[in-house]
Amino acid sequence: MVDGLKRWIAARSGAVLAAVVGAGLSLTLAACSIGGGLGGGPSSGLAANDQGLVAPSTTASDSPLKAKVAVLLPLSGTAQSAAVAKGMKQAAEMALFELNNPGFQLVVKDTKGTAEGAMAAATAAASEGVELIIGPLYARSVTAVAQVARQAKLPVIAFSNDRKVAGNGVYLLSFMADEEVDRIVSFASRQSKRSYAALVPDNSYGALMTAAFRTSVSRHGGSIIAMEKYPVNSNGMLAPSQKLFKLVKEAADRGAPVDAIFLPGGPDTLPNLAPLISYANVGAAPVKFLGSGGWDYPNLGRNKNFIGSWYPAPDPRGWRAFSEKFARTFGSAPPRIATLSHDAVTVAIRLATAHPAGTRYTTQNLTRTTGFTGIDGAFRFTPAGTAQHSLAVLEVQKFNATVVDPATAGFGTNQAVATTGALRN
Repeated sequence: MVDGLKRWIAARSGAVLAAVVGAGLSLTLAACSIGGGLGGGPSSGLAANDQGLVAPSTTASDSPLKAKVAVLLPLSGTAQSAAVAKGMKQAAEMALFELNNPGFQLVVKDTKGTAEGAMAAATAAASEGVELIIGPLYARSVTAVAQVARQAKLPVIAFSNDRKVAGNGVYLLSFMADEEVDRIVSFASRQSKRSYAALVPDNSYGALMTAAFRTSVSRHGGSIIAMEKYPVNSNGMLAPSQKLFKLVKEAADRGAPVDAIFLPGGPDTLPNLAPLISYANVGAAPVKFLGSGGWDYPNLGRNKNFIGSWYPAPDPRGWRAFSEKFARTFGSAPPRIATLSHDAVTVAIRLATAHPAGTRYTTQNLTRTTGFTGIDGAFRFTPAGTAQHSLAVLEVQKFNATVVDPATAGFGTNQAVATTGALRN
């Protein structure tokens, strides 16, 4: 099955970075003190040498190494993957310079977008004495890296959203389909929504969303009146949409109206669905549209048919502050998934600062019940290797989505998030 993360990235990255990083890139970064914060950006404070890029004021003699961590990304994969990988590498640099630990060394390795390349990168990183591997991006590469990491007894924080590759030392920081769907269905059920319909893409992403939706609706005591799949092209969407909306109308005529319609997707599908919603005149009926995490992209509210809809997402304030800082630093917008890279590196630095070598990245430390707080809010790793995130529910408005149900500040508390930003210990 095609890794669902590829569609998750497409759904969350309103625009993909244009630059492609060359093949065979291996960078070594060491944090140093830069007056006034990031200033011109991490790269502006770095000097090149034979080992890669090293902060000029930090040397082995004046700053003994405390920890070495590898980041594995498809820097020379396909154009889309390489562009996303570049943004994730830059986000990792931001975390490195923000926390300013001179003894922390980050080694960035290119997986070349293949499982074979990922295995080679992990092998090289292990031979260089890293204590933790961050990445790679896709499920097949994670599986390949895990083989090397387990032999070397190295934990892995990866970015795939395929839970089948999690566990036994592999932790996935990505958002899982079931937690996104359950967040929006649980909120809808508290607003007295009990009768549902769904229109989902006919692909691996849609299959994940369908399974999660069925489970969540059942858990919260609801029922699914109708569900249709559509091929992911504008020509194929019409017939399934018409069929679904006809069933919704018939249910209303019988006196058993549908309360909410689930429309998982993102910028690659929603613009094509919008006119079909208008054509079916469902927007005028008292039916609430429910989205997925892929709805979290700019300008969705420009289409009036989506205004008033609900979708799950991290508290937007953290992303807004991060993306503005990223743009000032690097001169371009970050891919949406870049926050995961930033937060993974920040976890690594925090644990390296708090614990001695050999105990930093233990299962106990990585899966602590209180979790961590990052750009996208509170999260924690489970013993099964997946991550739980504290999500908000947002309502689409013409210009900006508004939070209608806040994320909680952490685990074991009902306190709403007050701020989001750099990871807190």
